[in-house]
Amino acid sequence: MSKFFQDPSRRSFIKKLAGSTAAVAVGSNVFSAEGENKYFESLKRSAVSPNDNINIALIGAGGMGTEDTKTALRVPGAKLVAVCDLYDGRLKDAKDRWGSGLFTTRSYKEILARKDVDAVIIATPDHWHKQISIDALKAGKHVYCEKPMVHSIDEGHDVIAAQKQSGKVFQVGSQGVSSLGNEKAKQLLKDGAIGQLNYAEGFWARHSPVGAWQYPIPADASPSTVDWDTFVSNTNKRPFDATRFFRWRNYTDYGTGMSGDLFVHLFSSLHFITDSFGPNKVYSSGGLRYWKDGREVPDVLIGVFDYGQQAHPAFNLSLRCNFVDGTSGTTYLKLVGSEGSMDITWDSVTLKRNKDVSSDDPFFIEQMKKAGTPVTGRKRILPPQEYTFEAEKGYLGGPYDHFANFFNAIRTGGKVAEDAVFGYRAAAPALLCNDSYTNDTAILWNPEKMQLIKK
Repeated sequence: MSKFFQDPSRRSFIKKLAGSTAAVAVGSNVFSAEGENKYFESLKRSAVSPNDNINIALIGAGGMGTEDTKTALRVPGAKLVAVCDLYDGRLKDAKDRWGSGLFTTRSYKEILARKDVDAVIIATPDHWHKQISIDALKAGKHVYCEKPMVHSIDEGHDVIAAQKQSGKVFQVGSQGVSSLGNEKAKQLLKDGAIGQLNYAEGFWARHSPVGAWQYPIPADASPSTVDWDTFVSNTNKRPFDATRFFRWRNYTDYGTGMSGDLFVHLFSSLHFITDSFGPNKVYSSGGLRYWKDGREVPDVLIGVFDYGQQAHPAFNLSLRCNFVDGTSGTTYLKLVGSEGSMDITWDSVTLKRNKDVSSDDPFFIEQMKKAGTPVTGRKRILPPQEYTFEAEKGYLGGPYDHFANFFNAIRTGGKVAEDAVFGYRAAAPALLCNDSYTNDTAILWNPEKMQLIKK
């Protein structure tokens, strides 16, 4: 039995559990009653105290970029000074939202040339992440880049090299990595709360009557209001297509499909919690089952991954995504071990452990008598003990924490949880999942060296 649960006394266990909260969580509330198998703890976060202001610029002012910026500006000491986008309507919206004095441009290089910009948020379509990240680091800017860090498997090492050479802070935007839920799960796993990890799973479900990723196309979208030539300058050239520009996630030239949009969050959380470098083997299957609207990526995808022994024991991972789901909702991440399991979200962790005692179940006893088997000494599985760890009311969330960590690292010269190496190790299995689906084959990967293995 793991060290975390060696004490058979439930009261001693609760005392030990209450005293083992993660460093970021201060204080706890425990609700228990004799005979009940439930425990509750409130997770808390200390307030951010800035030392000086950090000027930020947004590159890519679509939905995600706008939400990122709104979150960043909630962190004390952050100031927005410039915005870049290839669609004029978004630049107008930025001035309407954040002030007419805001500098706006279609050219991200004009942003990087500004001496008043300390850090940039890169929230462009995926196919521009690599180049803008490298250019920003070379220009001496700190970088917050949306996930996945890169668009293809061969781009990661260039970004890693650029970060190392620049000495600047680089944070990838899988926001759950900085959340209270992830941090508590990491601590519980380390303390042996679920015994030996052997399996993990995650499931994303979405359903929209108009189709997932079918973002609205502005009425004024045209070659005069959209810089289409720049948009496609690093990929396949084609005539102006407003659908491809505004619904870019549906097309492989610009996006990374369900895996790059959603699986990457689960990889990031899993790798943070387990200290993993990533899987050794990747296989995926799926198809375009319902949304046959011209998109090039599947709307149902299943990924299977083998994780060899690293800082953790070997385990298997399965991930699923369904854009045609009407009922089942989402399971963000579940870790299963030899002694229990954890259901993990960015705001909470539910830990369940089985409890076996001498059997007194009448049905069990009767069945054993019929079989001629003595009951003495036999045991049975009781309903699991359940422990809930939940962020306190008013918690600002993983996205806020992720930006707070980013800005703190800039001010102190410290490190972030999701630098370029971490970001590539999270992006790689997501990208390989797409490659496996496209090529209908399993792919071998060296997660430590971050290299493909030829069969």
